[in-house]
Amino acid sequence: MQKILIIGLLGVLLFVGCDQNKKEPSISIHVSFNNTASEIPKDGRLLLMLSNNDEKEPRFQINDGLAGQLVFGMNVDGMKPGDIITFDETIFGYPFSSLAEVPPGEYSVQALLHTYETFNLSTGHTVKLPMDNGEGQQWRSSPGNLYSKPFMIRVVENGIENVEVVMDQVIPPIPEPEDTKWIKHIKIKSEKLSEFWGRDMYLGAHVLLPKGFDEHPEAKYPLMVFHGHFPDDFGGFRTTPPDPEMEPEYSERFDLEGYNIIQQQEAYDFYKRWNEPDFPRMLIIEIQHPTPYYDDSYAVNSANQGPYGDAITYELIPEIEKRFRGMGEGWSRFLYGGSTGGWEALAVQVKYPEEYNGCFAACPDPIDFRAYCLTNIYEDENAYYYESANKILEVPAHRDYLGNIQSTLREGNHLELVLGDKSRSGQQWDIWEATYSPQGDDGYPVRIWDKMTGDIDHEVAEYWKENFDLRHILERDWDKLGENLKGKIHIYCGDMDNYYLNNAVYLMEDFLENTTEPYYEGEILYGDRAEHCWNGDQELPNAISRLRYNSMYVPKIMKRIAESAPKDADLTSWRYK
Repeated sequence: MQKILIIGLLGVLLFVGCDQNKKEPSISIHVSFNNTASEIPKDGRLLLMLSNNDEKEPRFQINDGLAGQLVFGMNVDGMKPGDIITFDETIFGYPFSSLAEVPPGEYSVQALLHTYETFNLSTGHTVKLPMDNGEGQQWRSSPGNLYSKPFMIRVVENGIENVEVVMDQVIPPIPEPEDTKWIKHIKIKSEKLSEFWGRDMYLGAHVLLPKGFDEHPEAKYPLMVFHGHFPDDFGGFRTTPPDPEMEPEYSERFDLEGYNIIQQQEAYDFYKRWNEPDFPRMLIIEIQHPTPYYDDSYAVNSANQGPYGDAITYELIPEIEKRFRGMGEGWSRFLYGGSTGGWEALAVQVKYPEEYNGCFAACPDPIDFRAYCLTNIYEDENAYYYESANKILEVPAHRDYLGNIQSTLREGNHLELVLGDKSRSGQQWDIWEATYSPQGDDGYPVRIWDKMTGDIDHEVAEYWKENFDLRHILERDWDKLGENLKGKIHIYCGDMDNYYLNNAVYLMEDFLENTTEPYYEGEILYGDRAEHCWNGDQELPNAISRLRYNSMYVPKIMKRIAESAPKDADLTSWRYK
């Protein structure tokens, strides 16, 4: 049994007759790392975590949901082995803003240092950011981060004093995935990104080869580009049936027992479909493009992250097509994905209209910033609270299909502020800021709103509008983009999306369906009572359809190819049995 340290919680005594001479308790938790963890100084974000749930380590329980645990954070520069950093009541935290507010009870305590590196940008700025180390920008599991083993403490009412937390563990490297008969892995140095970041930067992809790839050297293939969060390997493809020894696991999200077995079965079923005689032979890729701000770049050029759009479209994809016999022409390339990937699929199609021949955007991140989830960044004064003269009502951030709220916009942003200032949390609101905002004088993204108060900066909002509000860009430039986008835009969203993403889709639909010169000739569909991330399947639930991205849009792609391919296009070499 772990030793329980008795510590106290600062209390405010407000009752009559209290002892005026009683000494105020102090709050101090001391964090350090030793030579076992590292012998060199470290920059980064130092996190102190407390959890009253012992099912997992505290670092794996930090979120803004109802079961989220406690975290406090600060920056450190040049922290050396043996240096002692003190957390007291002044250090900002979530969900309690101060250690002084932590209720009495038993807690597991843990510290973690999310390490930063220095980048000398081509813009002339020097910034400190976390480099991705093969994990997809996950602070809790990033190789090289230092952390302590959790141990138990007890918070009582008389103060927190002289708790020592020593980080003596280092998260190990992640092995690279290995090539198989079906799945190949590619990584290239991007000259465009390396120039921007002032150091070597790489892009990668997992490539699924078609049946008969080696037996048909004459064939060239269309390309399906799956956008989304960082993939550690190609997902949803398995050459063997589900592992009979695997214990079934319950999915709380979908209320399904044995969802891990269902996932393996779906992956095996896709392998079988991939090999059917009438399945089109094509390449499918999943891109790895993590940045120092997030697990992926949002696949567009931006002031803070550099030219990821150009790097992917003009460096990575041509190299993949060269190595694996892709057609290498815009008519043969298609984009698809959900959530982040849904926004990326649509944005890339809009930004590079001639380089791709269709996008299938499921539950996309906000595509009209008048509905930036539940905030209109152009008209609202504050993102966290509804306008009211006589009451305070917070703006929700997450709901279920019945409308039950799990978190608010303020809570999610305050958690991000604890995990990292200057848009460095690696979380959702910060990556939108890092992607859409101009670069500030300090080299970091300019805030769209004050992270503490929620007050919106409308000058920044106008920059977002002109550069990344996809509905506005389409409306503004339809006379130039319309002909190149006819038949290419397909958007799908549940009408009870957990993050209210359907609201922006409604606004996009209003524009596209009422614009006739030219008419967009695509489709926008909604799933009745469907949550995040509905992708257009009216028959199956999200739990199943989300596992079928790699095949469900193929019939639509084949129809598009038949309608739009140039007269001299190769429509036969890749249609073998």
